[in-house]
Amino acid sequence: MPMLIIFGGLPGTGKTAIAQQLARELGAVYLRIDSMEQAIRDFGVVSNSLNDAGYRVGYVVAEDNLRLGRTVVADSVNPLRLTRDAWISVADRTQTRAIEVEVTCSDPVQHRHRVETRIADICGLRLPTWQEVVSREYQPWDREHTVIDTTSQSVAENVRELREGLPEQ
Repeated sequence: MPMLIIFGGLPGTGKTAIAQQLARELGAVYLRIDSMEQAIRDFGVVSNSLNDAGYRVGYVVAEDNLRLGRTVVADSVNPLRLTRDAWISVADRTQTRAIEVEVTCSDPVQHRHRVETRIADICGLRLPTWQEVVSREYQPWDREHTVIDTTSQSVAENVRELREGLPEQ
């Protein structure tokens, strides 16, 4: 049975590494909003802010794949209730189970180190500074969801923990 696994969390928490590994292990479709947004920038479709263009593309591509019976792993900061609700609407329209995962790094020193030392893996993507990460609007989650704290566990351990909580495929 297909699922929509919706990741969220501030930049530098480790969500992309976990989402990619989970998608690999599940044989799921992997959607990364950063990649979609950078492609939009690269083609000059927008001159200033993307607003929610990457997310809107992600919602449509997720819906297409869910309708094909594929599990989808959606990787984005997902900072607002509005974006989270939009992902849930995709699951509702496709009558698919949605699983929300918030990835955190509870150690601010470790989180800052990750943000300041990581290297972009998307050509042309400008990574946010630490100040941009901590000053970003990020609304608290107000419904049940899975929280993964990456401070003291490896990607493999985090993925194993997540998989243990997923329904059977």
